[in-house]
Amino acid sequence: MSSPRRRSRRNASAMRMVGALLAIHREAAGYTQKSLAERFVIGEEQIASIEQGRRPLKMDLAVQLDALLGTNRTLETAVDHMPEVDLIPRWAEEYLDREREAIAISSYENQVLPGQLQTRAYAQAVFRSRVPVFDEDEIEQHVAKRMERQEILHRKVPPTTSFVVWEAVLHDRLGGQQVYVEQLRRLREYADLPGLALQVLPFGRTTHAALDGPFVLLETPEHQRLAYTETQRGSHLIADPDEVAILTQKCAMLRTQALNPEDTRDLLDRLLGEQ
Repeated sequence: MSSPRRRSRRNASAMRMVGALLAIHREAAGYTQKSLAERFVIGEEQIASIEQGRRPLKMDLAVQLDALLGTNRTLETAVDHMPEVDLIPRWAEEYLDREREAIAISSYENQVLPGQLQTRAYAQAVFRSRVPVFDEDEIEQHVAKRMERQEILHRKVPPTTSFVVWEAVLHDRLGGQQVYVEQLRRLREYADLPGLALQVLPFGRTTHAALDGPFVLLETPEHQRLAYTETQRGSHLIADPDEVAILTQKCAMLRTQALNPEDTRDLLDRLLGEQ
């Protein structure tokens, strides 16, 4: 089996190929990205992302585009014959693309800290814990991508973000004591960022709204609400309104069960004072 690093390159390459095909046929038919997006009532950025290979072209849209552009199932065939290795990470790829564009992000984590809040050293420790192991080049590639994700929190107009983290995550010392203290300081710093709410779900709860595990909720610039979940061996991007609504209810309940942001900051101060 090829390494995750090679899978990532092959995935990006195949997506760029499909995107380039779309761009060629769109221009030949006399459409701009904006005018084509308007025909399908989707965002211009979505067309741009597909053409740049940052977002996969879904089969239903490929079929519609072939019909509009008169491309004799070219795009449908390209999507249908994407290499099998491309079909494995495509939801994660699309999620990261949607995350970059999101105007609101909410998440619950009970294993590791949210990627947007991790220090470089903590992220390295997370990827070094992986079984089977990554080599050092693969670790650095994954860490670099994780650090890139954090740029959204420092934009001039960042997304509204809400993070609920189970208290157990704050007591793990991934990477050792120095990494732990540095990570606590980062959390305390981020807890003061405008538009960011950090809450800890404390030990000893008698009720718990997310026993099924972690999840992420996104709101796109078009105000579409999406959810994302991961398991040991896969990931799922969820667009079904009923399923997203259920996770939205869980998220709302978790916020009432967690410490409020002020008490969370006090907890972080206490943990830092104990070091």
